[in-house]
Amino acid sequence: QVQLVESGGGVVQSGGSLTLSCEVSGNAYRMNAMGWYRQAPGKEREWVATITTGGATNTRESVRGRFTISRNSARNRVYLQMNSLKPEDTAVYYCNDPKGFWGQGTQVTVSS
Repeated sequence: QVQLVESGGGVVQSGGSLTLSCEVSGNAYRMNAMGWYRQAPGKEREWVATITTGGATNTRESVRGRFTISRNSARNRVYLQMNSLKPEDTAVYYCNDPKGFWGQGTQVTVSS
């Protein structure tokens, strides 16, 4: 069974930074391309960033230049460095393996 566990969320002032971490575990599991998603109150879940097994990245336009996705495949971890946070970044952030696995989410709250 594959498990994804996010951590690193919290409350931060506008302009602040947070780093989210996602640890993936499972028998014989090898990390695939991974992604981060988020869901704000009353809104649908939206894609934030993706990183391939080779390290190529892509981020949604609204966070480009502020958010950076990275990975440590040897440790089965994926990260989301978030800088210059804005109140509109407030959401529950989820780690995703495109094979259908999700974490439980970690709350990020940005106060103005």
